[in-house]
Amino acid sequence: MLQVTTISRSFGDHQVLDRLSFDVRPGRMTGFLGANGSGKTTTMRIILGVLAPHGGTVTWRGEPVTQAVRQRFGYMPEERGLYPKMKIAEQIVWLGQLHGMSLADAKASTAKLLEQLELTDRADDKLEALSLGNQQRVQVAAALVHDPDVLILDEPFSGLDPIAVDTVLAVLRERAAAGVPVLFSSHQLAVVERLCDDLVIISGGVIKAAGEREELRARYGSARFELVVDSDAGWLRDHPGVRVVDLDGPRAVFDIVDGERADQDVLRVALGKGGVRSFAPVLPSLDEIFKEVI
Repeated sequence: MLQVTTISRSFGDHQVLDRLSFDVRPGRMTGFLGANGSGKTTTMRIILGVLAPHGGTVTWRGEPVTQAVRQRFGYMPEERGLYPKMKIAEQIVWLGQLHGMSLADAKASTAKLLEQLELTDRADDKLEALSLGNQQRVQVAAALVHDPDVLILDEPFSGLDPIAVDTVLAVLRERAAAGVPVLFSSHQLAVVERLCDDLVIISGGVIKAAGEREELRARYGSARFELVVDSDAGWLRDHPGVRVVDLDGPRAVFDIVDGERADQDVLRVALGKGGVRSFAPVLPSLDEIFKEVI
């Protein structure tokens, strides 16, 4: 497990991180969310040793993260950092060798990744000849070529169309399924909601919320329910203890505003009026949770 424990960092008089703590567990995708300037990239750079913390520790499998350990990390920066005039396969192979791979292993890994990322036919093209979306796929391949023990990805889905997002998601899910802890940031909350197992939300260098995705949805959910009946649900407008949020014929979304068992009372009345097609709590989206905690 990768553990970040009470790390702090300042630039001059500006404190960017304030005693940040969270875990990235093996085999799980951890979404790292925050507005621009919240401290996400600084945190990732500290994990990778690019910046030193002014307090706190980063450990991997219970031990301090050394340079030798970081050699087994895979990192994708938000800014594209590959060589535009170098052939795609050539530079991915070279990066694999920099991580200690043999030439044969680096070539085999590169070929497999280019196939998975649907770039095989562009292997001998220079990076600058590719679209921005395809360049982003190459960045993903560069982070994965040495079969890393940990993945740190800063905005991996930036510039990708929906089909390309699904292609990259499949590759990342495969790595997580093999037990690799994956920490990634993204502004595309719909993608994060599909992909992540765990969430860490940061604002102003402070953790505002952290935990499993579904646990956070339940924690930040309001007393909101959706009811679908056979007939018109307009009677809910006059039902005590509820506030109708949305009403469309037989479907109604409502909040409980008074009464501990008002939801059960609504269900009882609905059953008395005819058939009930569905009745369930409405959990908040990741976008709604993000806005609430930020």
